[in-house]
Amino acid sequence: MRRTLLPYLWPVLIGVLGAIVLLNAFPQLIGRQPPPYAPATAPYETAPRAPEEQAESRDAPEVRQAEPLTRQQGPVSYAQAVARAAPAVVNVYSSRVVEREEHPLMSDPFFRQFFGDETPRRQRMLSSLGSGVIVSEDGYVLTNHHVIRGADQIQVALRDGRETLAEVIGTDPESDLAVLRIELDSLPVIELTDTTQIAIGDVSLAIGNPFGVGQTVTMGIISATGRSHLGLNAYEDFIQTDAAINPGNSGGALVNAEGALVGINTAIFSRSGGSQGIGFAIPANLARSILEELVVKGRVIRGWMGIEAQELNRELAASFGLKNPIGVVIAGVVPDGPGDRAGLQPGDVLLEVDGEPVLDPRQTMSDIAAVEPGTRLPLTVVRGGERREVTIELGERPTPRLRRPEQR
Repeated sequence: MRRTLLPYLWPVLIGVLGAIVLLNAFPQLIGRQPPPYAPATAPYETAPRAPEEQAESRDAPEVRQAEPLTRQQGPVSYAQAVARAAPAVVNVYSSRVVEREEHPLMSDPFFRQFFGDETPRRQRMLSSLGSGVIVSEDGYVLTNHHVIRGADQIQVALRDGRETLAEVIGTDPESDLAVLRIELDSLPVIELTDTTQIAIGDVSLAIGNPFGVGQTVTMGIISATGRSHLGLNAYEDFIQTDAAINPGNSGGALVNAEGALVGINTAIFSRSGGSQGIGFAIPANLARSILEELVVKGRVIRGWMGIEAQELNRELAASFGLKNPIGVVIAGVVPDGPGDRAGLQPGDVLLEVDGEPVLDPRQTMSDIAAVEPGTRLPLTVVRGGERREVTIELGERPTPRLRRPEQR
């Protein structure tokens, strides 16, 4: 009988096992809900850390997580800044007439004796190109002195197409600035910024007329401030920028991201004659003060000691019996100048001016220039190894005599 039932038991057994598997896979078939899903970290338990690992975790430095980088910090275009500043940037064309002898042999006295004073000569017009910036509704234009030096005629061309002749109000060769004036109506004027507030890394835009191709805008940043010892001017306090500046940009505008004037583009450092990313501009604050003095007084008035100063190195300091190279050596004294009247002598070492230590001849000259002539200042000098106290009354720095550019 067991053999008779066995074929019927196998299907029943298989059906029961299949039902169990099906109910486990789909419990909702009998009304039972599956367990909710747990967080991914729930099924796993981390092993307890060793004591030294726990101590290391407690002593780990607390770092500051940076905020996600945003691309909204700067404008995607400087068109508005250019629209504000560019109309006030002008092209400056200067020209002068030079005379040349008709033939190079005329420089030989042997040939000149046949002509006497009637040496054949011819006239030639020389032109130079630069830029300028309109800074006043009265028509005052700032540019570089070297742009208009020796010019017989100066022409200014505005961006709107107007052209006019310019009058020279005054020049300051020692800062390489000049002030022109034009008489036109409805002149665009640029705003001047306070250059004490600029910072390295600020965006800068150079606007000018490089190579005479027309008004051009280049962009960079403020690379450095207070640049001096470049040998360009007597008084140097340049803003350095990597905005492309080329011949023809001289006298043009260096503006910030809002279109305000930061400086007057003046020079470049280049081995090829073209831009290599090192350009220099005269700060707007200095340009403003020079403008006011040239317009009001007709000249720039600077304090003057009447001495020639030389930097003091360690060898010179040792020869004067000084332990440290602090101060400057008075290499020369202008006869009957302020220093001469105060009793200064060549070979004196100037240590202090008005209680401030003297470290650099150029910086000292700039500081003295900012003091009004007639001011009395105490000086500390070393002569023959002995310290002396001297009082000097500053004079007015004479205007340097400039030769007319060579005729070529």
